[in-house]
Amino acid sequence: MDPGTHFVFGTHKDHGFVASMTSSMPTHLAHWFLIREQFEPVPGTPGLFRLTDPERDGPRRTRQAVQDLRRHGYAVYADVGLDPAQTAALSGPTRLNGLAERRSRIARAAASLSPQHRRAPTTSPPSARPIPPKPDYAPTVHLAASAAGRSR
Repeated sequence: MDPGTHFVFGTHKDHGFVASMTSSMPTHLAHWFLIREQFEPVPGTPGLFRLTDPERDGPRRTRQAVQDLRRHGYAVYADVGLDPAQTAALSGPTRLNGLAERRSRIARAAASLSPQHRRAPTTSPPSARPIPPKPDYAPTVHLAASAAGRSR
């Protein structure tokens, strides 16, 4: 372990996921950070903190605490399974996010035309009126003569 280390994370047989600070870290500041990272002091053991509710995704929450403290500029030592830098290298190729893949399929389906439905008829009127065909015969118009009509 590097002499400039500020925090140490690991597992304990009785307390689960634990964290402690080294002598290079002020106690009150380490206490403040660990409380905000969801660790609580272990009664009877000064300087030792345990993760609250370790059965609720404990390894991920501990890795997140390690990552957060490193992001703040602190030197953190963590066991192999709790170090985000080492667990990313050990996990191998990452599986695609199932949610992103599902949303992509839904978006493609929404953008394409469904094979169940025909194309909808266009609602715009045609650009010109169709001309009816010319009849083969000449229409005859019969006008009835009326007796009450006007004369010219």
